[in-house]
Amino acid sequence: MSEASLDTPATRSRASTVAILLGLVTAPIIILDQASKLYIAGHMALYESIPVIPNWFDITYTRNPGAAFSMFVAMAPWIRGAMLLGLSVTAIIVLLVLIARSRRIDINSVAFALILAGATGNLIDRALRGQVIDFIRVHYYDLNYPVFNIADSAISIGVVLVILATLASSPDQSTESRPAEQPPSQSSQSSAGN
Repeated sequence: MSEASLDTPATRSRASTVAILLGLVTAPIIILDQASKLYIAGHMALYESIPVIPNWFDITYTRNPGAAFSMFVAMAPWIRGAMLLGLSVTAIIVLLVLIARSRRIDINSVAFALILAGATGNLIDRALRGQVIDFIRVHYYDLNYPVFNIADSAISIGVVLVILATLASSPDQSTESRPAEQPPSQSSQSSAGN
């Protein structure tokens, strides 16, 4: 394949879509996620909590050796680490492929860029620290939602966007690939009339 055949308007458009998604969505979220985690780790003691909105919202410095909601925390550290690393790398590769295949910027491509940012942010934590730094605590008095971070928020928002895009897609789009239904045969029409 020649170089000229690779430089088409469609290829340039796809490359600019990927650059916009990675440069304006993924990279800023990774930077914000890592900067916030470094700030929290450098300015707070582990498990220290600062109320922002009393009985509703606190900044609470924790570390999570597991996955979301502390899943897999009871596993042996080397098994948990290998499994989470493998899952993260696989997810990042799949998301990069999905973003690279995007022909335009739409709700799904933005969602994939958000999920990619979150997965990368938490992978950086696991690779550098062996644990993910969490610090956003939303609660109602003693009723707590698990403490999370900006990367977790990006993943959650991305997943919600994918679900909304799926629900908002018109039924015609999902049936376009199906063959048209055949009219009932003559014999079934005549027997229905009897």
